[in-house]
Amino acid sequence: MLYRSATDIVHRDIYLLISRDHGESFAGSDISPWNVGYCVMSSESFADSSAGVLAAWETEKQVYFGQINPDRGRITPATAPGAGGNRKYPALAANAKGETLLVWTEGMGWKKGGSLAWQVYDEHGQPAQDRGKTEGVPAWSLVAAFAGPDGRFTIVY
Repeated sequence: MLYRSATDIVHRDIYLLISRDHGESFAGSDISPWNVGYCVMSSESFADSSAGVLAAWETEKQVYFGQINPDRGRITPATAPGAGGNRKYPALAANAKGETLLVWTEGMGWKKGGSLAWQVYDEHGQPAQDRGKTEGVPAWSLVAAFAGPDGRFTIVY
């Protein structure tokens, strides 16, 4: 599980919680600190891949993702490529070929829509040629992604 904290008004860190005993107990780690004094309206995402469980989140207007190491309770994060403005609301999907799709929004805000951006990563975790951006994500919306049986990705917004 990933969740955003809200301690002492300014600590809005992302925590990873892992249970190895079906929810009887949990081990947690702070994977992404962020000190800011307002509600950041964020979301997180998971995807099961052939390499393991992937997670995505946002911190400081950037989108991050990585593979969860269940033994260590850590994630080695990578950022979405390129420069973007106010990246939020990540979504992940993985296909049987070992490829991963990372999707996020840009420019979203309170009562404000934005654009959708995406990047496909190959089976080695490297950015592939398939990436893009399009306008038209409505205010208050999120994005979703999934892989079909043929390995092709679909994005819904």
